[in-house]
Amino acid sequence: MTTPRGFRDRADDGFLTLLGELPELIRNLIVAEIDAAKAWVAKTAKDAGFGAGWMVVALFFLFWSVPVLLTFFIAGLSSWWPVWLSALVVFGIGLLIAAFFALLGFLRFRRLTRRENPGAAIARDVKIVKDVADEF
Repeated sequence: MTTPRGFRDRADDGFLTLLGELPELIRNLIVAEIDAAKAWVAKTAKDAGFGAGWMVVALFFLFWSVPVLLTFFIAGLSSWWPVWLSALVVFGIGLLIAAFFALLGFLRFRRLTRRENPGAAIARDVKIVKDVADEF
């Protein structure tokens, strides 16, 4: 007999039948935990890679904003008003772009702490099993 979710009803199974299925159940649990750990590592590595990429883009724009600032000082000292004003605007835009990409990188890195670590899930499962074992 199966339940609506497709699982077998084991209420009528004998003790030896249940004991015989225990190695398979433990194996399935270990395989599921290893698969969950692999998925967690893959997602974490992907987020870390994207976050690092956005930080590199932010540093790229910040790197090129420094010469613009120097151009601003040179043009401001030796030219008419519109030249240094335009240099100031370009520098401000460079800083805004760097801040935008730094924010994207920061938000991607923040995702790393939101996911549940498979090690914590295993520890929680062990605690549940110990609590059940203590009842008997």
